[in-house]
Amino acid sequence: MIEVIGDKVVLKEAAQEDMEELYFWKFEERGQEAKKWNGPYIPEEKISKADYHQQWGQLIFPGFPAALVIKCDGKAIGYVGAYWIDKNTNWLETGIVIYDPYYWNGGYGTEAYKLWIDTLFTSSELHRLGMSTWSGNTRMVKVAEKLGMKEEARVRDARVVNGEYFDAIKMGILRKEWEELNRGE
Repeated sequence: MIEVIGDKVVLKEAAQEDMEELYFWKFEERGQEAKKWNGPYIPEEKISKADYHQQWGQLIFPGFPAALVIKCDGKAIGYVGAYWIDKNTNWLETGIVIYDPYYWNGGYGTEAYKLWIDTLFTSSELHRLGMSTWSGNTRMVKVAEKLGMKEEARVRDARVVNGEYFDAIKMGILRKEWEELNRGE
């Protein structure tokens, strides 16, 4: 059982009650505040709880889950995840969602995402990690920059949110850059 402990959050494999909490936030919570920032341009249909739970069984490496729950104060507040862009070049795309707005702007996401990036690099021979967002999600861009990611691509006016065009942004970090940032920790 993978468990990564930080000062503010814990990343761990999802238990049944964690998946129930995350399902609520993702599909049933009325305000859907997180969806206003996390890919609001991607149409997403509600899936069954059984299908949602099955998605949590995916592995990124043998014995290593593709997603971990972010826990704080004993409850699931979001998750970190990854998926392959290209196994031949050791390139994963990563992401983070914190559903509970109470935990926004307090450093919880930054810590969780740093723990996730560190765990992925230390548990593998990955060459690079990337992430994608949109120019309206300035908090995610700032978190990625703070953790050493660099903007690698900007596709102008590629996303529409509430009838307004925004740029698609790709950011990434190479293993050698991550090692340099973490030397001496």
